[in-house]
Amino acid sequence: MNALLMAVAAATKVVPSAAATALPKGAVPPNAPAALPSAAPQPPPTTWFATHLPWFTHGVAGLFVICAILLIGLLAVQTTKQEGLTGTIGGRVESAYRGRLGADEQLKRWTGFVAVCFVASAFVLSLTGI
Repeated sequence: MNALLMAVAAATKVVPSAAATALPKGAVPPNAPAALPSAAPQPPPTTWFATHLPWFTHGVAGLFVICAILLIGLLAVQTTKQEGLTGTIGGRVESAYRGRLGADEQLKRWTGFVAVCFVASAFVLSLTGI
């Protein structure tokens, strides 16, 4: 039992009381470790495309922005046609022969083209890591 008490006594540490360590605000204790040096800022990681083909990534980013602006404009200009229940049940009469497209049909076609370009450029940008 004596050996156990001696081992416990040897393992105990002295903890200073709060009164003994009272320091004014902002003061550094004398036995405080030195502050670690701040790490230098690291450059952001770049991909192979951003390093070797910056013209490509910036060109696709420009195309992405242009497509986004065009898509907003084209969608804002389009008119909505809600046919309601008659269009759902009865359907519309459309001929297989397509004559000249009206302005609304051409606007739909351009909107679809710009939307596909927008999605494709977003996909390429996500792969290049810009």
